Amino acid sequence: MLARICVLLAAYIIDRIIGDPRWLTHPVVYMGRVITWLEDKIRSRVQEERLKRAGLLFPIVLVAGSFVVVWALLALLHQIHPWLAWGVEAWLISTTIATKGLAEAGMEIYRLLKQNKIEDARHALSMVVGRDTAFLNEKEISRGAVETVAENIVDAIISPLFYATIGGAPLAMAYRAANTLDSMVGYKNEKYRNLGWASARFDDVVNYIPARLSALLLVFVSWILRLNWRGCAIITLRDARRHPSPNSGFTEAGVAGALGIQLGGTNYYQGVPSDRAKMGDALRSIVPKDIKETVRMMHWVSFFFLMACLTGILLIELIYRI
Repeated sequence: MLARICVLLAAYIIDRIIGDPRWLTHPVVYMGRVITWLEDKIRSRVQEERLKRAGLLFPIVLVAGSFVVVWALLALLHQIHPWLAWGVEAWLISTTIATKGLAEAGMEIYRLLKQNKIEDARHALSMVVGRDTAFLNEKEISRGAVETVAENIVDAIISPLFYATIGGAPLAMAYRAANTLDSMVGYKNEKYRNLGWASARFDDVVNYIPARLSALLLVFVSWILRLNWRGCAIITLRDARRHPSPNSGFTEAGVAGALGIQLGGTNYYQGVPSDRAKMGDALRSIVPKDIKETVRMMHWVSFFFLMACLTGILLIELIYRI
């Protein structure tokens, strides 16, 4: 149990300090290659009417495969030396977390807006969102950045920490595989409606509990930071389910309520308007500082969740010994 605590803590620290170095190929890159390869094989051999059944292969092959590969690797390293296995496991878990990367992406947009570099801010936002950014004004750029940071509190931080606590690096990497599948094939458009349905549903399932834990922590953090914690709770309960995702709305609505702003609205994708349900009450206009506040909330939510995970491991150890 002590080893698990040290590994989890080390993974979090590695991510906060180092993040994902560009010189080191991220495991998600390899996952993406496998997904592309598998999609090509399925489409070349399976008829259109059978794609829905074939879509089950994605989570079976990639999620289960990621778990088995990481488990086997750590088992082998453990035979060489336990410390080697623990070190590699800490690094692998750190690659499933993106606290540093998410904060840097948000703060870069914030800094560019504060310097009135609107074009550069649009470009920076385009690196982390799928919506069109070419004609966004300061308010819409700020909204996009806040929504991105808020939404990814679950996918990029809480969920991988949750699964790392339960099953170490193998389960954390399996989660990252599920999330990568959703981002690559889990669309509801014509191309992936059949082939990607299983990946999208699986991602919804694995994020269900972490999303709701994140919402609870956001209320607590809002209270700690002297934000509108009551608004955070009320807006989450009222608006979270308006989001097209069954999970992403919990953190977006919570952030909107805590800051007294309104998220959602009309976005454009390749020139086509897409209306998303609005979350929160527009008590004031969104400003660049809201990006900074959202990043601050994200950091504190991740810290308190880590502490909860470590405490949970200790409690389980104490109960087991009794």
